[in-house]
Amino acid sequence: MRRRRRRINYRKLAVTACLIAAVPVLFKLFVATIPYVGAAAEKAAFLSAGIALPEGGQRLLDAGEVGSGNHTEPETDQNMPAPEDTTSSQDTTEPQTDTQEPETVDTGVTQAELDQYSNNDGPVVRKTYTAGTTPNFINISGNAFVKNTTKLPNETVQQAVHDAPAFKLTGGSEPQVLIMHTHTTECYELAARDFYDNNWNSRNRDKNRNMVRVGDEITKQLEAAGIGVIHDATEHDYPSYNGAYDRSRVTVQNILAQYPSIKVVLDIHRDAISTDDGTRYAPVAEINGKNAAQVMIISGCDDGTMDYPNYLQNLSFASLLQQQMESDYPGLTRPIMFAYRFYNQNLTTGSLLIEVGGHANSLDEAIYSGELVGKSLANALKTITE
Repeated sequence: MRRRRRRINYRKLAVTACLIAAVPVLFKLFVATIPYVGAAAEKAAFLSAGIALPEGGQRLLDAGEVGSGNHTEPETDQNMPAPEDTTSSQDTTEPQTDTQEPETVDTGVTQAELDQYSNNDGPVVRKTYTAGTTPNFINISGNAFVKNTTKLPNETVQQAVHDAPAFKLTGGSEPQVLIMHTHTTECYELAARDFYDNNWNSRNRDKNRNMVRVGDEITKQLEAAGIGVIHDATEHDYPSYNGAYDRSRVTVQNILAQYPSIKVVLDIHRDAISTDDGTRYAPVAEINGKNAAQVMIISGCDDGTMDYPNYLQNLSFASLLQQQMESDYPGLTRPIMFAYRFYNQNLTTGSLLIEVGGHANSLDEAIYSGELVGKSLANALKTITE
């Protein structure tokens, strides 16, 4: 009898051990699915995981709108769904001056492609975002605002946004600016429509249609202004989405080591704003009679765990750029998001993440914004060039 009892106990122990071992695996699988859940489940997944909301914070939560400005990666090394690999013609048109009517952007999108993705799976609403009325929306000047989502006193943030950047540019042909993309394959809708098709993949490896195209437009304007710039088009989020920030950090470190003259590092992304009823929002501003995707700067803050001592210096640069964009193109920006985020921004005192529109914006809206951001960035940098 004792032997029989002992055998049964071993079985129970084995079953218990298997269940315990399965718990972390099941949890990791759940976390890994967060980027892929539908719009209705996305909000619940983000909130249950304790992930911070993007610009607008409580105001967007009250309205039921959730964005992906956190750019949090899954904990497991899981590949993203394969991005689209399409071909399109490169826009070679020279950018227009601000006194001219904006040109129609040649995105290379054909009517056949639009017809292929014509299912109405949910509405797209174009919306211009402005600052909220709560005290954590801090006015910098004019229409330029920063939203303080940290525990830092507003007085500390006020001081930082009015301080000059910690660096100055030097004249000459040496690179001063690095444009790069941690989530390179993020992309946009093919055209501006009032609906979206779930069959359309919001990631695309075609550099004429993803974040590289937006970075190209920024780069063109800096080059036209005589500012040395490097645009790195490395795909950090393909084939694996997980670990993209680790890989992009290595890329930036290598480029900074090769070109120590670089003072500004801009990580260009796009946001994703949706509600739990499936509505997607495209942040837009009408500039010179044409819709541009609204832009949001994310400037990180250290909560004491990030080894990020220069966060207020980065915020000072964010403020300079924000004020310049609002001066040049009123309404182009959403308030700066000042939050407990890292994004490798401890590498320079001019490191920022910039969201150009969202996944519901059209490609041409994002390209137009890239042009405007590039012009304002050039104007801002000229004010701090020795």
